[in-house]
Amino acid sequence: MQAQMLAPAAVLIAWSLIVLFWLAGTRIPAMAKAGIKANNTPPGGRGQNLDGVLPDDVQWKSHNYTHLMEQPTLFYAAVVIIALMGAEAGDVLAAWIYVGLRVIHSVWQTTVNRIPVRFSLFLLSTCALVYLAYRAVLLTFFANPGA
Repeated sequence: MQAQMLAPAAVLIAWSLIVLFWLAGTRIPAMAKAGIKANNTPPGGRGQNLDGVLPDDVQWKSHNYTHLMEQPTLFYAAVVIIALMGAEAGDVLAAWIYVGLRVIHSVWQTTVNRIPVRFSLFLLSTCALVYLAYRAVLLTFFANPGA
């Protein structure tokens, strides 16, 4: 069950890289169109500095990539803990639900980006993450040290 528990994390990592390439593939041409050259930007510049400079729909990919580097870090930790301690079928299902909802959230945020739907997807994925965190705590806090 260990590999089955880690598979959703591997898929979310791959998805995050897909979003990164999507971000670069839209941002670089938009910067060129706006006459922005990376070597002419001030030191310490960040992608969010391009909000209001580049079109919103280009920046949505960047915003989503940032989101994929935030809350999912908790997911990765929970998945590894559960995989090490002994995953059950419900844990694997919750992990796939989390990943599926995060992928749908990404597609929604990077294309349509209407907040009520996006928030609902975020809330549902967070519920799956809460379950996974609960299971990680349960499996570690109540672990039999003699086993």
